Amino acid sequence: MGKLIRCITSDGLIMASAIESTDIVAKAEQLHKTSAVVTAALGRLLTATSLMGNMLKGEKNTITIKIAGNGPVGSLVAVADAKGNVRGYAVNPCVEIPLKPNGKLDVSGAVGTDGTLYVIKDLGLKEPYNGFVPLATGEIAEDITAYYAISEQIPTVCALGVLVNPDLTVKKAGGYIIQLLPAVGNDDNIISKLEDNIRHIPPVTNMLEGGMSIEDIVNKALNGWDVETLYEQEVEYKCTCSKQRVERALKSMGKQELSSMAAEMEEAKVDCQFCNKSYVFSNEELRVLAGK
Repeated sequence: MGKLIRCITSDGLIMASAIESTDIVAKAEQLHKTSAVVTAALGRLLTATSLMGNMLKGEKNTITIKIAGNGPVGSLVAVADAKGNVRGYAVNPCVEIPLKPNGKLDVSGAVGTDGTLYVIKDLGLKEPYNGFVPLATGEIAEDITAYYAISEQIPTVCALGVLVNPDLTVKKAGGYIIQLLPAVGNDDNIISKLEDNIRHIPPVTNMLEGGMSIEDIVNKALNGWDVETLYEQEVEYKCTCSKQRVERALKSMGKQELSSMAAEMEEAKVDCQFCNKSYVFSNEELRVLAGK
C-alpha cells in the first residue's frame, strides 16, 4: 500500500498533497515488465495521477491522464479514482536508451519533448471535462505543472521521482503537488518564499531514500509555514476490470460484429491493458451477447 496525505497551511493560502508510491510503481513494473526508463516514466505519471485523483471531490469521480509524446515509449496512460487508487500502462514497456550525461535515466528521451498531455475528468456530468496542453519537457512533473498553469490557471509546483534498482525493481517512488489558493492572488512575498524553498529542496527520491516521511517532505517544501495534515489515505495500484465490464465493451461493438466473431472464432480473448488479465469468451457466449 502507498500512503497519500493532503495538507493546508494554517493561513489557508497553500494546499499540498504528497505520496509515497513505491508499492504502486513496483506493482506496475511487475505487471508490465517495464525497462528501467519506462518504469521511471510510468511511475512518475502514476504518482501524479494518484495525487490528482485524490483532489477530485465526488466519490465516484475519476481522472485519466495520457501523455502522447514523440519518444520511443509511445503513449503513457494512467487512471485514478477519487481516493487516489491508480492504474496505468505504457504502449511500449521495454525501451532502452542511453543514460543522461549525469548518469540519470533519460525520461524525456523516452517520452519525447514534442507531444501533448491530455487530462480527462469524469465528474458524473453528461460530458467529461477534457483539457490538454503541449508537453513542456517530457519529464512528467514539469508537464503537470504546465497543465495546471495553462489549462486550470492554478499556480502549482509538482515534483515526482522514481528510483530504480540495478535489478529493475523499484527502490523508492513518490511526489508532491503544491498549489497556491486563490486568496494568495499576486502576493509576491508568498510566491518568492515558496520558490526559494523549492529551489533548495533535494529531489524526492533523495529525501525518501534518506529516511524522510512524506510529512517531512511537505514540511520541508513549506518551511516557514505551519502545516496541518487534513487527512491521510492508503492508496494502491488497483485495476477495476471484470468480465462484466468486458461484456459491456463487446456489446458496444454491435450485434452484427459480434455475430461475425462468433461465426469465425472458436473463442475470443480480451486482455486488460492495465493488469494483463485475460478474459475468454466462447463463440456461444458471443452469440448470447449478440442476441442481447
